[in-house]
Amino acid sequence: MSAPRMASFLTRPASRLPSAFLRQRYRIQAPRYTYPLLRRSIASPAEEREQPRLRLGSIAPNFKANTTQGDIEFHEWIGDKWAILFSHPADFTPVCTTELGAFAKLKPEFDRRGVKLIGLSANNLTSHSEWISDINDISNTSLAFPIIADPKRHIAWLYDMVDEQDLTNVDQKGIAFTIRSVFVIDPAKKIRLTMMYPASAGRNTAEVLRVVDSLQTGDKKGVTTPVDWVPGGDVIVPPTVSTADARKKFGDVREIRPYLRFTNVDK
Repeated sequence: MSAPRMASFLTRPASRLPSAFLRQRYRIQAPRYTYPLLRRSIASPAEEREQPRLRLGSIAPNFKANTTQGDIEFHEWIGDKWAILFSHPADFTPVCTTELGAFAKLKPEFDRRGVKLIGLSANNLTSHSEWISDINDISNTSLAFPIIADPKRHIAWLYDMVDEQDLTNVDQKGIAFTIRSVFVIDPAKKIRLTMMYPASAGRNTAEVLRVVDSLQTGDKKGVTTPVDWVPGGDVIVPPTVSTADARKKFGDVREIRPYLRFTNVDK
């Protein structure tokens, strides 16, 4: 593999570096830049791929994948719906088993909000099918959303679903383990929210549903939501809207401070 390219913002003109004499005389060391800082890539015997930088508001990377409900192209699968992509380190893991059972039970709630669920685990489809049987039995449910087969962690890498131990935290094949990530993606295919969990901490499915409600309410009503907000609770008038305009739009507005005004959009 060729040496990693220097990122443009790290290069320095040669004239600004101390001369060899000065470096030796005053023991000045030339700057060292570590590999992770220079390049976000993964190498395999067959390829080297750049890892995209994902930010809130950026377009979710598209991909093709095998799932328990057939082959998909991700953006086409999303269509005009919202989507939640959530990952798991491996099949038949205890915490993930409880999480998928909980998501399966909440699927009707996500359906009512126009949200499609799709899981990802780093095993093949045969393993997924056997695991789903276990999940259904343990949680007394019927898991009805697709799970992506990602045994080579291609999609996990594409979405940066690996932790800082990616060089040492590997399976028997030397591939980095996938961590628990959640991506909430809107119909425009933009990433609206991300959550990252360590292997030891199970996700809160009610919180995932709550933030979807918050995002959709904000989009539809032009408001923001305060701490611990749940549907039906008071919302915040954005600072960009004057109190006079807010009262025309929402009716009752409580002004705590000029920058903090509450109203309710569900009454």
